Amino acid sequence: MTALALAALAPAGCSSSSPSSSSSPSSPGSPAASSGTSKPSSPASQPGGGNQLQDAYQKVIADVLPSVVQITTGESLGSGIVYDDKGDIVTNAHVVGTATNFIVTLANSAKPLDATLVASYPDSDLAVIRLGSPPGGLRPASFGDSGKVKLGQITLAMGSPLGLAGSVTQGIVSAIGRTVTEPRTAGSPGATIGNMVQTSAAINPGNSGGALVNLDSQVIGINTLAATEPMSNGAAAPGIGFAIPASTITNIADQLIKQGKVTNSGRAALGITARTAFDQQFQPTGAVIVAVSPGGPAASAGLQPGDVITRIGDIPVDTLNALTTALASLTPGTKVTVTYTRDGKSQTADVTLGTLETTTP
Repeated sequence: MTALALAALAPAGCSSSSPSSSSSPSSPGSPAASSGTSKPSSPASQPGGGNQLQDAYQKVIADVLPSVVQITTGESLGSGIVYDDKGDIVTNAHVVGTATNFIVTLANSAKPLDATLVASYPDSDLAVIRLGSPPGGLRPASFGDSGKVKLGQITLAMGSPLGLAGSVTQGIVSAIGRTVTEPRTAGSPGATIGNMVQTSAAINPGNSGGALVNLDSQVIGINTLAATEPMSNGAAAPGIGFAIPASTITNIADQLIKQGKVTNSGRAALGITARTAFDQQFQPTGAVIVAVSPGGPAASAGLQPGDVITRIGDIPVDTLNALTTALASLTPGTKVTVTYTRDGKSQTADVTLGTLETTTP
């Protein structure tokens, strides 16, 4: 299985590392085969199409890059996105870590600005910080519709990779609906996040919290982490990056700004407390239920403490992490068949999933 690495950056890495360059999009310039039905040519295949695509890139950069900021906190550096004209900035929770005070630099200014933490929600790796004195002309980003993100869409990743503020890389949407578990680090509890956008746009340390943008100048995700080769001592796996989708960003950010906490995570839950179950050879065998929330989905379906969950729908469950990953790929209100063992016998129960409750401050 591919290992994943957060794209945050310790400032010490800036002086010894250089940014990864991304390749230009290949031009579909070869003529289409003739057929009985004429098809409209893509902009890149029309006369001057290369310039049109270049112009589109430059327009998106001019529209969105002023909304992308660099965030410095203690020993780490990352990126953020201007969320509103009040000075709220959304970023990754692993970028802010345990800090409460930050230095923010806008893309179109070298002047450092002070910011403080509004709230953080590590379970979805999102946080909001606020500028103490928002400057005039602050440009909030426009967030797109996650449901309209399609495979093959051109994307631009904006942020501060390796401390190089205002950097842009390009790629496409490589996959949607990915469920990814982040590695545990000092700044991240190892959150499992569903419905992530996979992109081939280069995402490097320092890009975390930056914008993944479509050609309509809309943010479709927050750059969050990149894949690494598990057998290569953490070397990056080129062209495999992940972004938290816009729908999750706006849902969580709105709650953090209005309430200072998240009460509706939008994440599916069984309403149980569980841990990994092991057999006599200390091999994991499932997720054993430790406690059941009264009136919750599991309780309503008849699940009890001591039951060992081995499958959610068609997804095998051999550890607590596997259970968390399976639930992250589902949505509240979904009806699933839970396979479990009780007293050594395999049984099933149909469960309508609830919402993961949280009162994160």
